Amino acid sequence: MKKNGIRFSLKLKMHIFVIFTVLAVALGTSITAFFVSANQIDNYYKQAASGNARNVAAMIDGDFIKEFRPLIESEEFQAIREKAEEEENEQPIEDFMREHGVWEKYSETRRMISDYLANMEGLKYLYIVAHGDKDADHDMYLISDDSSPITEVGYYEERETELLGIDLTAMPEPTISNGDWGWLCSDFKPVYASDGSVPCIVGCDFEMDEVMAERQRFLIYLIGGALGLTLIVQVFALIFINKSVVRPLDAMTKEMKKFNPAANVSYDEAGVIGLNIRTHDEIGEIYEGIRTMQINTIDRLNLLSKLEKDKAQAEKDIEDKERQIGQLSKESYKDALTGVGNKAAYFKKVEELNREIAEGEVEFAIVMVDMNNLKQVNDEHGHKAGDLYIKGCCRMVCEAFKHSPVFRIGGDEFVVLLQGQDYENRRQIFDKLADDFEKCYSRTDNDQWLRYSAALGMAENASDDATVDLVFRRADKAMYEHKMKFKSEHGSYR
Repeated sequence: MKKNGIRFSLKLKMHIFVIFTVLAVALGTSITAFFVSANQIDNYYKQAASGNARNVAAMIDGDFIKEFRPLIESEEFQAIREKAEEEENEQPIEDFMREHGVWEKYSETRRMISDYLANMEGLKYLYIVAHGDKDADHDMYLISDDSSPITEVGYYEERETELLGIDLTAMPEPTISNGDWGWLCSDFKPVYASDGSVPCIVGCDFEMDEVMAERQRFLIYLIGGALGLTLIVQVFALIFINKSVVRPLDAMTKEMKKFNPAANVSYDEAGVIGLNIRTHDEIGEIYEGIRTMQINTIDRLNLLSKLEKDKAQAEKDIEDKERQIGQLSKESYKDALTGVGNKAAYFKKVEELNREIAEGEVEFAIVMVDMNNLKQVNDEHGHKAGDLYIKGCCRMVCEAFKHSPVFRIGGDEFVVLLQGQDYENRRQIFDKLADDFEKCYSRTDNDQWLRYSAALGMAENASDDATVDLVFRRADKAMYEHKMKFKSEHGSYR
């Protein structure tokens, strides 16, 4: 085929198809594996953050925090804290807490947080925060582990961007974020006082910098492995295609060009194709067909050379042969049993419709027909009865859609391409045909092979359908639903 002066050979098309197919499968599988793995790891850390935050929140004395928080929020303490931080002297803060009787309880809570943090692998930060409402842009730290200076008590920190506008006491699930402290999986759980109020929340942060780095490496390995696997599979696939399809076709093409039929010559002299192709597939059938055609041509020419004395008779023989060749061409697209188009004819028609779709809008619909109970008829009454059953069902379809081509694409499957008058009246004709099949099947006094029945499905071409196959699938789906309805009403033959 040539397009804009460029020749796209079958070999090139098959190679491109294999490359893109294998690459798409490999990359799709790799990306799916990556996201499944990432999701499992994220869920693990989220559950860990949630569980630990909940555990620590249950260990905090909410009544103490309710007493402790107003003291830390007071202007007096904030002034002491700022001075102590400036002078790098924690003693004034300790003195203030001792004076107000909260130092021992504060120290006890701080040790508990430090011990928990030291014994929990992967837990990076654990702290108690006097969380503001969801519209606040700052939160105040109350108590953290003993690795942090006491001057951080009462320190207001700007809220992370991803947490702005969120009520942390009612967060539905942990979050994974990348902020000033790196990658963290964080969760917050409320601490309740005895009166049911929430004086603070517990923040729990698991470090995920190494996890995210490993995830990135994993993605790179997956993609690299997918590309490597794609390359290996492509090499073997292309070798197989070249050996099984491309090379035999190239060889036949070259040999066909050598064919020079003439009268009174041998097969070898005329260049009859003589390759060593003995494959039991379509390539072998094409080869045998070409060779048989060439041999027949030479035989015919030799026969005609013997009849030169009777020119008129020779001309008649030629005309008869041409008619036979034309008839053979027609027969190749005709179903032998029913007389309608066969699968090859259907594919040829589909190619024409696809070209029309590509060139502009075209109106058509597809009706799928799948006969019911054909196997039962064959099993119980023999294949002759089955053939009568097939032809009877086909006749009903042809009589319904008088102006549309009908194709037999399988043993019990037919396709009708509706255009023109049948397309305009498609719904009325379709419904009547379905009703006719139902009535015919209900005539229990007839022989079983005369009780024609079929499942039907129809779909129209839509403006966004790029190929006939998309319409075919919808019609096939509708037919399958009709088939299931028939089986549910009348049972299924086993």
